[in-house]
Amino acid sequence: MSYRKTLKLICGFAGGSAVLFAAAAAADSRGYFGEQRGETAGRWSRFTVLQAAQPAWTPASHTPAPTGHAWDFNWDKRDPSALSNGKKKERATEDPSSEQDNGKPKATRNILLIRHSQYNLSGNNDKERILTPLGREQAELTGQRLAALGLKYDVLIHSSMTRATETANIISKHLPGSPGVDLVSCDLLREGAPIEPVPPVTHWKPDAVYHEDGARIEAAFRRYIHRADPTQKEDSYEIIVCHANVIRYFVCRALQFPPEGWLRMGLNNGSITWLTIRPSGRVALRTMGDSGFMPPDKLTRT
Repeated sequence: MSYRKTLKLICGFAGGSAVLFAAAAAADSRGYFGEQRGETAGRWSRFTVLQAAQPAWTPASHTPAPTGHAWDFNWDKRDPSALSNGKKKERATEDPSSEQDNGKPKATRNILLIRHSQYNLSGNNDKERILTPLGREQAELTGQRLAALGLKYDVLIHSSMTRATETANIISKHLPGSPGVDLVSCDLLREGAPIEPVPPVTHWKPDAVYHEDGARIEAAFRRYIHRADPTQKEDSYEIIVCHANVIRYFVCRALQFPPEGWLRMGLNNGSITWLTIRPSGRVALRTMGDSGFMPPDKLTRT
């Protein structure tokens, strides 16, 4: 077998590694694969060099190991089994399993978190920080995208800050239904610094800001991010228009990731982040910062 065929066969066993091929070629050019010991000796010398270049592989050394805690199914304090524990029965004949079934959520909540559109950064106060012309166009595109999904939206909740309110008003015009989806303003959803980020950033906020904003944003999370109430019969689709810091914190908390990692993610203006909360308490992130429905020249992150 020729040297070229031998090398090709061995690289095939190694997964076709270009790095190994280059290393073997360099070694051969320097005479490391010389034929002075005969064709057989040279052939085995090449095989030994390539074999030595392979990293040691065992299932134990390549199997990822869990690094965090087990999933907390009572993360929202609405797990039916936890709610029924310690509750006194009115009648001795009452079936505890029947009571638990009656109090068990049956519907799935879909929460679509929308980051507000681009706004005027030079405004001196919130009222002056209105959407730019591009920002209004972004809101139109987001509204069109939400309408194209063909979902029946139950409510549109938005931060009371001007840029979020304007974004929500534009989006609402595209949503199907008559007389339309209810708009609800909420001060808890205002932008802020939820928790000191890790790794730290020197240009961020003082501790007092985290203490105040963090409590408010955590309260917003507890109000809006939880499994469905047992009385809810059908799956729901709820839109929340707010801010990048709030959305990133919500995602970390809902997925039970370390909340201090919120600043490691980025979100475009008008992007869609979709959380699904199952009756069991399981949470899934269907999309994170989706803005692929916008043309590239319309994308911003201000």
